[in-house]
Amino acid sequence: MSQNTKSDPNYKVIAENRRARFDYAISDDIECGIILEGSEVKSMRVGGTNIAESYAAVEDGELWLVNSYIAPYRGARTFKHVERRRRKLLVSRKQMSDLWTATQRKGMTLVPIVMYFNHRGLAKIKLGIAKGKQNHDKRANEAKRDWSRQKSRLMKDNG
Repeated sequence: MSQNTKSDPNYKVIAENRRARFDYAISDDIECGIILEGSEVKSMRVGGTNIAESYAAVEDGELWLVNSYIAPYRGARTFKHVERRRRKLLVSRKQMSDLWTATQRKGMTLVPIVMYFNHRGLAKIKLGIAKGKQNHDKRANEAKRDWSRQKSRLMKDNG
């Protein structure tokens, strides 16, 4: 896949969880497929999808996306979907076992980072294997970011 995603006409970000990198220390990420209904896909193409409050969980050997929101599609009259239903995620058996062992470790969780349509037009979600940050970790990151901004301003003014 040497194709550049920026120039690809089919690649489109549907929803992004911007707080994920702030609230969690993400050690690894994995791309998953999603089982969706037709009205959900059409609604995602229009917009109105939110993954900010959602998470992924391994239950009974299956991977589920819990509490994600896909707005109702206006054109769907008979076959409407439930907005906050649990959606099954598709991964290989090896990836499933890796995710299960990661979540069994202390404090690790599966956080959705971004939902998008890939270059073939298929809906995908990127999950991060993450550990929750403490408040002092968040403050340290913020202080580091502020210092780097201040440093760049000082260098700009002096140079």
